[in-house]
Amino acid sequence: MSRTWFVTGSSRGFGRSFVEAALDRGDKVAATARNTEALMDLAIAHGEQLLALPLDVTDKTAAFDAVHKAHAHFGRLDVVVNNAGYGHFGMVEELTEAEAGDQMETNFFGVLWVTQAALPLLRTQGGGHIVQVSSVGGVLSFPSLGVYAASKWAVEGLSEALAAEVAGQNIKVTLVEPGPYATDWPGASAVNSEPDPLYDGVRQALAEGLDLSDLGDPKAVGPALLTMVDAENPPLRVFFGRPSLQPAKDHYARKPATWAEWEHVPLAAHG
Repeated sequence: MSRTWFVTGSSRGFGRSFVEAALDRGDKVAATARNTEALMDLAIAHGEQLLALPLDVTDKTAAFDAVHKAHAHFGRLDVVVNNAGYGHFGMVEELTEAEAGDQMETNFFGVLWVTQAALPLLRTQGGGHIVQVSSVGGVLSFPSLGVYAASKWAVEGLSEALAAEVAGQNIKVTLVEPGPYATDWPGASAVNSEPDPLYDGVRQALAEGLDLSDLGDPKAVGPALLTMVDAENPPLRVFFGRPSLQPAKDHYARKPATWAEWEHVPLAAHG
């Protein structure tokens, strides 16, 4: 069955792969980007299947307008993908107020606005699927990525609550948690704080421990997402890519052990 999509951050990387995969199988896509010129080749190749819409997701009014334009154009929206976002690199002490605010405005509030705009439309039509592109950084955090992780943890908490709230409305919610991929996410797409020499040693250790030998192929995420949205009962959370899976497993395995070791403290704190 053909589906109609709304995808943010569609000009490159994951967003581009999602849009291409949907279009290639005959689905219709409302693809948004700050600069829609990057989508013109897809518009030429796929014609009326594609609606390219300019959108800065930090603008709440624009986000609502774009969702409603897409719905009016195609008549329905089956899959809403909140993909727009970027990575901010900076130690916690290095972050400025503007940098922290900008990261949350894009990665968290942009997701919130698009989700709020889409929910009444999905409910009226009898259901749909909201896909939130999170990150392995939404599960565990790393030095220099504290504010990025904070934005993704916020998306995780919001979406877990949302999934329970709309379960009775036939609206599905899935958090996609990718690991490292061969995209420009850590390069041209990233923003960096002014480095404080105090943390040069931390940065050097991070660089020396960086393993780039098994980066995921961004072209593979589109077909993977199709598998997710076609599933009758998709999971709330799913990892994309091998490198993110084992660190997450190890991280979660340590939690119960720590809770057990310190169980006497919460019991004593209960009174």
